[in-house]
Amino acid sequence: ITVVTWNVGTAMPPNDVTSLLHLNTGETNDADMIAIGLQEVNSKINKRLKDALFTDQWSELFMDVLSPFHFVLVSTVRMQGVILLVFAKYYHLPFLQDIQTDCTRTGLGGYWGNKGGVSVRLSIFGHMVCFLNCHLPAHLEKAEQRKEDFATILHMQQFEGRVANGILDHDLVFWFGDLNFRIESLDIRFVKYAIDSHILSQLWEKDQLNIAKSTWPVLSGFQEGPLNFPPTFKFDVGTNKYDSSAKKRKPAWTDRILWKIKGASGGPGTGGRWPSQSVLAVSQLCYCSHMEYTISDHKPVAALFAVQFASKADKPLVEIYVADEWSRPEQAVVRYKMAAGFHRSSWDWIGLYRVGFRHPKDYVCYVWARSEEGERCLEKQLCAQVMFSEEALPKGKGEYILGYYSNTSSSIAGVTEPFQISLPRSEEGSSPTDSSGSSSEEEDDSTLVLLAPKSRSPSPGKMNRHRSRSPSLAKFQGLILRPSSRDRAASRSPSPQSHRRGPPGDIPTIHLPPAELGPGRAPKAKERAAESQEGSSCYQTVPEQGCCRQVSADSPLARADPRSLGLLPALRLEMIDQALGRRRDSADQAYPCQRMSPTSPRGCSSTPKEGSSP
Repeated sequence: ITVVTWNVGTAMPPNDVTSLLHLNTGETNDADMIAIGLQEVNSKINKRLKDALFTDQWSELFMDVLSPFHFVLVSTVRMQGVILLVFAKYYHLPFLQDIQTDCTRTGLGGYWGNKGGVSVRLSIFGHMVCFLNCHLPAHLEKAEQRKEDFATILHMQQFEGRVANGILDHDLVFWFGDLNFRIESLDIRFVKYAIDSHILSQLWEKDQLNIAKSTWPVLSGFQEGPLNFPPTFKFDVGTNKYDSSAKKRKPAWTDRILWKIKGASGGPGTGGRWPSQSVLAVSQLCYCSHMEYTISDHKPVAALFAVQFASKADKPLVEIYVADEWSRPEQAVVRYKMAAGFHRSSWDWIGLYRVGFRHPKDYVCYVWARSEEGERCLEKQLCAQVMFSEEALPKGKGEYILGYYSNTSSSIAGVTEPFQISLPRSEEGSSPTDSSGSSSEEEDDSTLVLLAPKSRSPSPGKMNRHRSRSPSLAKFQGLILRPSSRDRAASRSPSPQSHRRGPPGDIPTIHLPPAELGPGRAPKAKERAAESQEGSSCYQTVPEQGCCRQVSADSPLARADPRSLGLLPALRLEMIDQALGRRRDSADQAYPCQRMSPTSPRGCSSTPKEGSSP
């Protein structure tokens, strides 16, 4: 397990973080999981609104870098500028269950989230593990405040379930972040002399966290490796020089990574190995800072751990069986078997992923796990079977993985080994309704549906059980925003909330109620549409219920086109009720949301129907 902490100081992400994540270090040291804790991510109001609608740039960066190494985002949680991301190799996903997140604000007496802690807890091969990323109060004299805030975080964060309700109830806890502990007593000139002379051990006994570990009961049992790297704060941005401003802050090890094994009140020594007879054994293989990153006044810190469990739950909840290659559409048959006691749902689905997918919602296409057959097969321990439709399958050659997504646990309960798909490409492009047949080089259009905060949608757009922290989202309840493909191309990447393609040439349109057309106007619109097929450029076709309406470029409707107003991005605005009614009344129109997908609101259908396209 690799753990990284970095106070990024509101900076933009760097171009490369490969060395920070300790990738390409050889087979023996390759990580199975990576936890990344960030502090002071830019959280100004305009940036937070954008990050609420789309994935923030830091998360995008880490997903881009880690996905080629087969890491998948397991869970993420954000509290203003404090972010925690947990990644794992795709083949470990079925063994990572009971994933929950929580956060605790401690800034301004608990009302502000600039300080506090965020956590992700999960069961790893049957053992409960918690990752806790904290940003504690700054300044030398606030040591007692840091202790109180940490105690508050431990007390406030509670999880659901029969086991490990509190943070310290977990079998293993990783505590890291900008903990802001300073070096006491020593003069700044002696501190810098010790750093330059490589006699860091003379600073350890004056480090506030080292002192607190032996005097604060709340820190009993927490272990940390030796601080054999220079203090990570405070640097002049863009350099490796300590603070040269008028304040001249004393260097300090503010950025730390600690761990605790349940029931441990002491240890074998700093960074050492626990006795072999323990239920859990943890070895710290590396603990270092990365001086090559200069975008912040903090240096990032990374630690690599080897964790040995006494037992291992290595049977997945769902086993998936598939042929080694799909060369014909009729071969796209998936058989799966659910373990006894598995809590299935009628909203479970099986996703087809490209090798190197970024998160569980990053599917190419999907098929619902049918409820009637599934219930019978679960009861009798038989294999259920589903089949992907021909139009949904990707064309061309590539390596893919199937994953069973459990809506109950919001996680992948079973995956396959990579297999080949080699289907002939369709001639002269694909149908507008073929939402999954484009090649990997094409960029996705995205549809972002903003639902009410209390929505129970089973959508894969719901990243995890942690609710949105953006108070402004409720104001957009019932609004569908569809960026046009032209404007989406300029964005970094669509949110993990959706990966679907819209019809080619999708342009912004504004839908008016039929009442506004006036009596007898719809049939005339059809005649005008037929007469203007020769390429008139001064009309825009507006789809209506059962007809098309053409509008003069000089009319108020044409001038209301967001692109005519020069607004970017161009958006189509619809109310959900209107959009759903139009889909029901006009099934043949090629809207991007015509075919229900896991990103559709639950109101589209009460339950997936057997034999029908979702």
